[in-house]
Amino acid sequence: MELVFRARRAITAAGTGPCSVGVEGGRIVAVEPGAALSGDRVVELGEDVVLMPGLVDTHVHVNDPGRTEWEGFETATRAAAAGGVTTIVDMPLNSLPPTVDPDALEVKRKTAAGRVHVDVGFWGGAIPGNSGHLAALHEAGVFGFKCFLLHSGVDEFPPLDDAELEADLRILAELGALMIVHAEDAPTIDAAPQPHGPRYAGFLASRPREAENRAIARVIELARRTGARAHILHLSSSDALPMIAAARAEGVALTVETCPHYLSFTAEEIRDGATQFKCCPPIREAGNRELLWQGLADGVIDCVVSDHSPCTPELKRLDSGDFGAAWGGIAGLQVGLPAVWSGAAQRGHGLADVVRWMATRPAELAGMTRKGRIAPGYDADFCVFAPDEEFVVDVAKLRHRNPVSAYDGSPLRGVVRQTWLRGQEVTGDDPRGELLNRGQC
Repeated sequence: MELVFRARRAITAAGTGPCSVGVEGGRIVAVEPGAALSGDRVVELGEDVVLMPGLVDTHVHVNDPGRTEWEGFETATRAAAAGGVTTIVDMPLNSLPPTVDPDALEVKRKTAAGRVHVDVGFWGGAIPGNSGHLAALHEAGVFGFKCFLLHSGVDEFPPLDDAELEADLRILAELGALMIVHAEDAPTIDAAPQPHGPRYAGFLASRPREAENRAIARVIELARRTGARAHILHLSSSDALPMIAAARAEGVALTVETCPHYLSFTAEEIRDGATQFKCCPPIREAGNRELLWQGLADGVIDCVVSDHSPCTPELKRLDSGDFGAAWGGIAGLQVGLPAVWSGAAQRGHGLADVVRWMATRPAELAGMTRKGRIAPGYDADFCVFAPDEEFVVDVAKLRHRNPVSAYDGSPLRGVVRQTWLRGQEVTGDDPRGELLNRGQC
């Protein structure tokens, strides 16, 4: 074979153990126990590392073009590769123009072409007035459509009201397409105390759990009524887990994600003025965090993705620490795997669980049939991970554009030693990533 990986520990579709993985033409062609395979080139992995499938992160804000001072395709995909992520799907907002029609998608593709270090797909956007573009965007290869139920933070990507959401869900049901939803209820948040100043408790009170719960209940009802597939983004309120489980039990086509920061941090630990922790929905209390972990263990939450949403240091208002004025978003694409593994190991979960949450299930969510597993026919995308090595996050060494992250100073367990994309090691020097279309990966 062209290339063979021999691993003393590997997490494959067949289970966990020593194996050899054969690669030809960038695809996995054989997975055999032990050292059964030989090849023109053999990569022998040490006893301290685990061969895992490359992670799939379906929630990344690259912000390119238009807000490249926040992030960009080169920096975001370097950070992804450094974190063992071999495939990302870019969100349709915060770039200019937003990805709400085929022309905007083409602008984004041209901007990304030749500049990506991992494979990149794109979500389309669903906003008021663009219903007529949804079918064309679907045909052009987006992986689904994102909408908001309240102000998105940028005026060019407005929210859908209930009637618009139902109408779009009916279109997507006919297309067999997925709607992914930022589910927070605007009236509930409008009635809550408005955030201002440096108190994290004040910001938390401004985004109550009830806002998520009410919005998720509406999404469930409209998905039930239309028969469309719906996905809840960045679940933060554990209160919603019972209604999600009940909806799925009755056959509603609903999936759910959460994010590493909701599994890692707690409201009680966030000091006043630490606006690097601001995100929407917010990081909640310790008891809520443990229930999210239980939701993962129970399978109610399907996957864990980063919601990497960086900005410039100025927009985080680190000088004033004003949670009301600061941009909401966590920059954590590179450290998601060690963050989740650190928490998972403490709670008795294994690396196979982490692979399911961060590689296999996100790939399935996006309809990618060649990503997220080590199995014949899949792309030879690998993360070589040292699960027992510990480190402290230094934001200056992270590879996203701006040195701001809630993870700065966090002690974490697990280090990504190498990342391989279609059988080639990703070094960050030569961008070999591809732009992906739905149904072709």
